[in-house]
Amino acid sequence: MTKVAIRTAEAPEPVAAYAQGVRRGNILQVAGQVGIDPATGRIAGETVAEQTRQTFRNLEAVLAAAGASLDDVVMMRVYLTDTAHFAELNEAYGELVREPYPARTTVYVGLPEGLLVEIDALAVLD
Repeated sequence: MTKVAIRTAEAPEPVAAYAQGVRRGNILQVAGQVGIDPATGRIAGETVAEQTRQTFRNLEAVLAAAGASLDDVVMMRVYLTDTAHFAELNEAYGELVREPYPARTTVYVGLPEGLLVEIDALAVLD
C-alpha cells in the first residue's frame, strides 16, 4: 500500500514538515487542526467554542479531501491549553459530533499564543 499525503486549501497550510493528512489503505490520519480560518490566516475567535467550530471546519475539509467525513472518524485527540475550558469544549464538541461518537482523549498542552484548542482525528474508510 502506498502512503498518500492529503492536501487542501480549505484548511490552514502546515507550518512545518508535515501533511494535513496521510492516508494508507483505508486508514486516514488528520494532523492536528487549530482554529485558524484558512481564508484569512487569523484565529477564528477568542473563545474555545469559536475556535472549536473553526477547528472542526478544518478537520472536515481535510477529511473531505481524502474522501471521508466525520462519520468515518474512530478516534479524536483534543489538546486544550486550560483545564477551565473543558466544559465549553464539550458543549461545542457535542454540537458538532454525532453518535456513535468516536473515542476521544483530551490532554492539556501549551499552544502558540492565542490558540486554545487543537484536535486531530483518525478515520477508517470503507
